[in-house]
Amino acid sequence: MIHVTVGVPAYNEERNIGKLLSTLLQQRTYSVRIDEIIVVSSGSTDRTDTIVEDFARRDRRVMLIREEERRGKASAVNQIIKASSNDVIVLESADTLPEEDTVEKLCHPFADESIGMAGARPVPVNDRKTFMGYVDFLLWTLHHHVALRSPKCGEMIAFRRVFNGIPEDAVCDEAWIEYEVRRRGYRAVYVPDAIVYNKGPETVRDFLKQRRRVTYGHLDLRRKTGYKVSTSDASLLLSAIVDAFPRREPERWAHFLAFVVLEGLGRLLGYYDYYVAKRSHVVWEVAESTKELRPR
Repeated sequence: MIHVTVGVPAYNEERNIGKLLSTLLQQRTYSVRIDEIIVVSSGSTDRTDTIVEDFARRDRRVMLIREEERRGKASAVNQIIKASSNDVIVLESADTLPEEDTVEKLCHPFADESIGMAGARPVPVNDRKTFMGYVDFLLWTLHHHVALRSPKCGEMIAFRRVFNGIPEDAVCDEAWIEYEVRRRGYRAVYVPDAIVYNKGPETVRDFLKQRRRVTYGHLDLRRKTGYKVSTSDASLLLSAIVDAFPRREPERWAHFLAFVVLEGLGRLLGYYDYYVAKRSHVVWEVAESTKELRPR
């Protein structure tokens, strides 16, 4: 039996945290047992804390840790690592929803002692018929194709607690965890049938907001450690783009090109923030259109 802790960093997530906790508490597991669910609420000013406290009263596995001020996701991740009673931790974004057996599938690889990290497959719930919905679909399709070649984990991951924490100024927590796990000799795996649903940005502004932050975080990790995530590998990206190109949907070719332009612009903005503006992304600017995820 693999005993796990589920950690959920949250900031003003009243629209989704109740649905997420309900889904986590009802997970179908066989070789995995969820012993505790730790929610770290960082400076939330809405009903997030109240909702989590209500769950905690009804199920002893749920625990709330409050941070009085919003200090960034890395701080919340470190709180979860410190508070966890188990050596395997599942880390899930508070604005996502897993399928009913995702935790089981995601953690099953840890029966192999050489595995140090596993990543679920994020699937956006946005309407593909809209432009931004298609952009979100393409982004995570490319992520999927890259991860099949070289594991790249995001949105929902599981990892062994073989380190004490990540830098408090880390912007991309999953990438830092991947680095910490790999440098200790463990392997990372991608579990494509472990599905976690998210909601992509519904506006170009929110899309660019997210992509520039991610680029900034990857640049910071690479400068400080020399570690390069697989989605920064040009050859892997090119192969993924070829795989994802909508050959049989000529009506989508213009949208595909627009996506490539937007992704390129987001990366350029990230480079600008890091090398020119010296703008910090430790405390994220929230992309409001990614909230209020409706379960499938």
